[in-house]
Amino acid sequence: MSERARLALLASETERAQAAAEVLLASGDWVSLAEAEAIVVVGGDGFMLQTLHHMLDAGTVLPAYGLNQGTVGFLMNRAKSSRDLFDRVARAKSVAVAPLRMTATTREGNEYSFCAINEVSLLRETRQTAKLEVSVDGKVRIPELACDGVLVATPAGSTAYNLSASGPILPLGSAMLALTPISPFRPRRWRGAILPDTSRIGFRVLEPDKRPVSVVADQKELRDIAEVSVAIAPELRLTLLFDRGHSLDDRIVTEQFQV
Repeated sequence: MSERARLALLASETERAQAAAEVLLASGDWVSLAEAEAIVVVGGDGFMLQTLHHMLDAGTVLPAYGLNQGTVGFLMNRAKSSRDLFDRVARAKSVAVAPLRMTATTREGNEYSFCAINEVSLLRETRQTAKLEVSVDGKVRIPELACDGVLVATPAGSTAYNLSASGPILPLGSAMLALTPISPFRPRRWRGAILPDTSRIGFRVLEPDKRPVSVVADQKELRDIAEVSVAIAPELRLTLLFDRGHSLDDRIVTEQFQV
């Protein structure tokens, strides 16, 4: 970023984030989103994802620098620092993140498309185990996966739900996607796959009347689906800004040594 870049400020509605934003607003010259070169996001990971999605929907994507006032803050920077915030943003390291594009067809035949920065998840809607056909680049790889669900994660999202489901951590720049089952029953020994990020991953719901399935793209859910296609959308590339020494790729590497 350029020195003293024009910055806009957005804060989540939590009391903690609003208090931090009030202090920041009094300490610098802020501009509107329309005038900004970058945006400072105050809150947690959820609010950062929400902000990035709003920018994608609006078609105006700005580099985003997060200040953690949430819980985990994996996508955020530390809130406390003696350095001026405008100086921190100017010195920040840029990290490019390409979201997933999910296209789903419902049982009624309606088609919807959403983006996901972390992951796309297919989940059973009832107590009945979901049964899914899994294909990669048009070739069926698993004719019937019986499971609670399955997800496709980006490297940026590989340490979130994917990791909780025992999926692999993917370094940024690996050009890979994680395909991870959630509580698989059969094939019992299948634990997922690591695929090139050029792959197009398809899912077809088997027995949808008896075993309905929903799909979730980050925070957007669609129920009673019939088919889902997932692929990287490189033209929608996002830029996250991190303090040097605390960037997202550093955190992804560190996460692999947590015990």
